[in-house]
Amino acid sequence: MTISNLLKGHEKDLGGGFVVRRYLPSAIKQAVGPFIFFDHFGPVDVPVDADHDVRPHPHIGLSTVTYLFEGAMDHRDSIGTFQRIEPGAINWMTAGRGIVHSERTPKDLVGVPHRTHGLQLWAALPLAHEEDEPGFCHTPAADIPELVVDGATVRVLVGSAFGKASPVATYSQTLYLDVKLKAGHELSLSDLPKEAAIYPISGELEIDGVALALNNMALLDTGSTQLVKAGAESHFVLIGGEPLDGHRFMSWNFVSSSKERIVKAGEDWEAQRFEKVPGETEWIPLPARKPL
Repeated sequence: MTISNLLKGHEKDLGGGFVVRRYLPSAIKQAVGPFIFFDHFGPVDVPVDADHDVRPHPHIGLSTVTYLFEGAMDHRDSIGTFQRIEPGAINWMTAGRGIVHSERTPKDLVGVPHRTHGLQLWAALPLAHEEDEPGFCHTPAADIPELVVDGATVRVLVGSAFGKASPVATYSQTLYLDVKLKAGHELSLSDLPKEAAIYPISGELEIDGVALALNNMALLDTGSTQLVKAGAESHFVLIGGEPLDGHRFMSWNFVSSSKERIVKAGEDWEAQRFEKVPGETEWIPLPARKPL
């Protein structure tokens, strides 16, 4: 069997009834490649009176990777970026030494029934880049390579696969694929990075004959070729990359190889020493108590 372990995840309410299912980090595995955080939100029909806006909050030591299947959100950050995020695009925000951002419902969707569905991942930065200058890179859906192979439509969001390479720049070997597989078809996955995982979005999947239920993430034994089969039309993502260059500490929205650096980031946020998001006056307070 090439599933080395399963992560079942847990639900977390981010406020306003906005519930996500979180799979990384876990007690079993802190990260898969550079991906140290994995949230799946939706699909959910957003009521007209919903308030799912995420007020300004800080990050250090990581890159956020936002990918939507449905809906839209407005991203604003402290380096002056404004970007409407829509389905199919990859939005890669590098926190480095520190960035603040908000994620809000676009004005044209406020008070309008709509659906939202997507993934947000964090990639921990390599030690040499933890204190890099913050940045933001938007790659529109049209620029993401897409191909059809063995009954599968594969979008190469980050990294390289099946002879296609994403234009998204990364700090270490990173792989992120969005795959739709027709019922009864099989997709062979070979030459995967050292660490990799499959997460089903919908449908019925088997990995080398072993069923992978929804709301489970399969950590893969990448020493052999993986054969993924769809019992019904299925949708899944594959993530992975080279292992992190050491353990990372996490507290709230901060990731670092140093506990002291995380404490300093918390103090800076409480004192409002981070750069502000232009046009924003709200902010999310530092949690009262949060273990490292």
